Amino acid sequence: MLKGRESENVEDRRGMSGGKIALGGGGCFTIIIALAVLLMGGDPTAYLQQSPSGNDVPAVQQQGNKAANDEQFKAVKSFLGTTEDVWKDIFKRAGGKYREPGLVVFSGQTRTDCGMASSQTGPFYCPADEKLYLDMDFFRELKSEFKAPGDFAQAYVIAHEVGHHLQNLVGTMDKVTALQNRASEVQSNQLSVRLELQADCYSGVWANEVKKRGLLEVNDIEEALRAASGVGDDKIQSRMQGYVRPETFTHGSAKDRMSWFMKGFQAGDLRQCNTFAGVRGM
Repeated sequence: MLKGRESENVEDRRGMSGGKIALGGGGCFTIIIALAVLLMGGDPTAYLQQSPSGNDVPAVQQQGNKAANDEQFKAVKSFLGTTEDVWKDIFKRAGGKYREPGLVVFSGQTRTDCGMASSQTGPFYCPADEKLYLDMDFFRELKSEFKAPGDFAQAYVIAHEVGHHLQNLVGTMDKVTALQNRASEVQSNQLSVRLELQADCYSGVWANEVKKRGLLEVNDIEEALRAASGVGDDKIQSRMQGYVRPETFTHGSAKDRMSWFMKGFQAGDLRQCNTFAGVRGM
């Protein structure tokens, strides 16, 4: 188990319902598709803002026992704590100051500054409020649907989302959004892939620093690579529709996701994470 200092920037909204969300039909197929598309970040706004106006309901306390998830909740705080310590040190060495993101743990659905979120959307980062959102039931999906068990696979998910926070801090997200606004659908998808692969690389740099701190255990990197591979667009498309369409990729192939994670892990240097090389305007 990856153990570090527990973050104080984690908000527990489990048991609270923040309103209705429409994802176009619902059902098991919709849930799996939403997980596949939004699993590792990117901009979820288009999916999250589909809640019909006037249909929101006040937050209500739902019955449920949080105790069963307390150990997992503590682990999540520890995972985030390692990212805070790592990026604070890296920014300090570069002469800067790291602004820590928040992390909201919820069950069912919750409100965000990017719109309504539900467990169907999977973990994501909202740049508008600089918070990560996570329904911990997703970790069961990570193990069963994406064949990526283990605590370090879970930590990788959080580290990847924190990678998007870094992109937000340094302005990469804004630049990508500006380019996407005047790009074709295929070009926009390619930019999304570069954004996701860079977040994978950043999570590899984080893992390198975790190793230096003596927190890595045997097979931890293998767990992260299984998670990165499991959520590759090619594997998801092959499983869901039986064929692969690279022009529709938004997160990257299994090979590329593993490759960029390992590049960050082996180099331990953010400068090696330039997935936008050759892209005008970046």
